[in-house]
Amino acid sequence: MIAKSAWRDRIATLASHNRARVTDEHPPTRVTNLRDREPHLAGDSRVLWASVDILDRQAVARALADLQPSVIYHCAGIAHVGESWSKPVRALSINVLGTHHVLEGVRDARLPCPVLVTGSALVYRPSTSLLREEDALGPSDPYGVSKLAQEMLASRAIHGPVFIVRPFNHAGPRQSPTYVTSSFARQVAEIEAGLHEPMLRVGNLDSQRDITDVRDTVRAYRLIVKHGTPARPYNVCSGQAYRIRDLLDRLIGRSRTPIRVELDPERLRPSDNPIIAGDRSRIGSDTGWEPHIPMQQTLDDLLDYWRARTARP
Repeated sequence: MIAKSAWRDRIATLASHNRARVTDEHPPTRVTNLRDREPHLAGDSRVLWASVDILDRQAVARALADLQPSVIYHCAGIAHVGESWSKPVRALSINVLGTHHVLEGVRDARLPCPVLVTGSALVYRPSTSLLREEDALGPSDPYGVSKLAQEMLASRAIHGPVFIVRPFNHAGPRQSPTYVTSSFARQVAEIEAGLHEPMLRVGNLDSQRDITDVRDTVRAYRLIVKHGTPARPYNVCSGQAYRIRDLLDRLIGRSRTPIRVELDPERLRPSDNPIIAGDRSRIGSDTGWEPHIPMQQTLDDLLDYWRARTARP
């Protein structure tokens, strides 16, 4: 079972199990729209679709009891830091109470299956050094607070094996344009298609972020469930921080049209850590995982995805 987050590519990769059930938090019409947008998933008989409101405890419990999953990748939640500033109650409700409902549903149905809960690197206290799992916790935004509370719930679950991951930033095809690299790639593709003037609007370009390709991230999740230790947090990261300005330059360098850059104040956050990068020693030691996809391929695939989306009628 995969509780849906904003990331469609997790669904495609996790469908490498015999069967995967995608549980969307929106009404069924939205699930249908998602299937229409991702025809490679809609036509895959291994992927089952359902609609459950994660804030409805009884609905979540019924869905779990009916499905009897062999493993749960709990990715549902508010995943955007900017949205947590504008809607902090929603972020806390969905990330914390929603996780509580999932764990309670697993317990009530007496499911022996492992559960992987996706936390965040933003649970750490800001630091300019590579962050390790033993480092001090101290989130600086509502999103990080919600993910820390979510993690504390997961660490105290008693139904069975619950795995905790602290993913750093991801990038890759099918990522929502609310995230920085996908936003850049979408704007480049739309400018190339003549849909906008050749002006790309950006936020803070001086931040440095540890970014892993989403396909490597999904592979990490599967290895953690297979080889990891329950309740032992794992960083999922590349170990390298990329300056946002450099990623933008790479995408613009691939553009077929000259593009200017302009600062958009609405894209700035109230709090923005200058650097967020992780140490991946623990996950490497326990599971043998390491990232394989280079950043240039990630950006190329992301831009090609948006070019294809932009070209659709």
